[in-house]
Amino acid sequence: MMKVLVVGSGGREHAICASIKKSPRVERIFCAPGNGGIAAIAECIPLSPMDFDGLVTFAKKEGVDLTVVGMDDPLCGGIVDAFSSAGLRVFGPRKNAALLEGSKVFSKGLMKKYDIPTADYRTFEDPEEAVAYLRSVSYPRVLKADGLALGKGVLIAESFEEAKEGIHTLMRSGKFCEAGNRVVIEEFMEGPEVSILTFTDGRTIKAMPSAQDHKRIFDGNRGPNTGGMGTFSPSPFYTREIHAYCQEHIYEKTIRAMAAEGRPFCGIIFFGLMLTGDGVKVLEYNARFGDPEAQVILPGLETDITEIFDACIDGRLEGQKLHFAKEAHVCVVLASGGYPGDYEKGKRIFGLENFKDKKDCYCFHAGTALSGDGEIVTAGGRVLGITASGKDVSEAREKAYEACKLVDFEGKYLRSDIGKSAEDMLSAKKAN
Repeated sequence: MMKVLVVGSGGREHAICASIKKSPRVERIFCAPGNGGIAAIAECIPLSPMDFDGLVTFAKKEGVDLTVVGMDDPLCGGIVDAFSSAGLRVFGPRKNAALLEGSKVFSKGLMKKYDIPTADYRTFEDPEEAVAYLRSVSYPRVLKADGLALGKGVLIAESFEEAKEGIHTLMRSGKFCEAGNRVVIEEFMEGPEVSILTFTDGRTIKAMPSAQDHKRIFDGNRGPNTGGMGTFSPSPFYTREIHAYCQEHIYEKTIRAMAAEGRPFCGIIFFGLMLTGDGVKVLEYNARFGDPEAQVILPGLETDITEIFDACIDGRLEGQKLHFAKEAHVCVVLASGGYPGDYEKGKRIFGLENFKDKKDCYCFHAGTALSGDGEIVTAGGRVLGITASGKDVSEAREKAYEACKLVDFEGKYLRSDIGKSAEDMLSAKKAN
């Protein structure tokens, strides 16, 4: 029987822990630091995800058999290297491979070098040079901080004035620290956006079902970017033909490119794709499960996830089967009022007990904590991810929004149109 440590504290890590808990091979789950919801299925350890020495010491002391890293910061900081050097088994990419997410400049350069389709772009280290360039281009234009920025380092500028202000925000304000030392400025692409999570052992890469995230804070994809306000799976826009193209020209090309660069990648590669009129193009890479994509993908995973982790670590993913349920899933994020700007924490959450016996609804905790008197309270911008399953996206969407009514907290905010684009497309197909 295994002991597993999960590193992270969000909705993604809650979904990972819930998936691991289904494994008959696992007797104990730890999560560092975890959150109020994860505490119901794992032992939460008060260690920072960036405290590599502390985490290694804990894993050795408790006899942890496998560590799964959910968050980007520790991956890009080298947590896998630290655990591997200590002789501990760990799932995730090493630091030199996690750069695929850690640097937009690196990833764009990789795609250009190895002919992986993506948007045209320029990179800048000097704010004045960036502004001068922006005077000469058409709009809209996309500005991206080079480093990690909690999903908020991407700005879409509709005009030169907005772009100039964006350069100030990313490079001069200090808001993004080192992440804003360099920026990528790229062409604006239009079309359905699709998220693909993949398992890879560095040689073989296998895709999970497609998903589609909603990054903007307001309905109709308006307002500033967030870490994700909801998602659905599968995407009706991601056809078998598109998958076949992506497998050959994007997924396999990427792992071959990383190996050729001396950065073999073992773990999860998240492909953010744009289905443009000129074909599929890569928007971004992540080096871990997406959030909230994990919340709609992992509930449908029927294969023991620990067996997949082992297959990736041991370099035998090619022979590992992946089985997913055919149901659709929709996740609606309940956020704190004011997010992604300033918001208050410590608001008591009511109604969580309503999910105890539900079989087709999940309440994943993203930003919660236990108060001193044992109550679960808000502790982040994205507080809960309410996920429901159904025979199709339309049914799952209806169930998810009904489930959102079961829980409440002061300032609760949610978008009302998560999954509507897929529902509209499916309705149009039926009408024809």
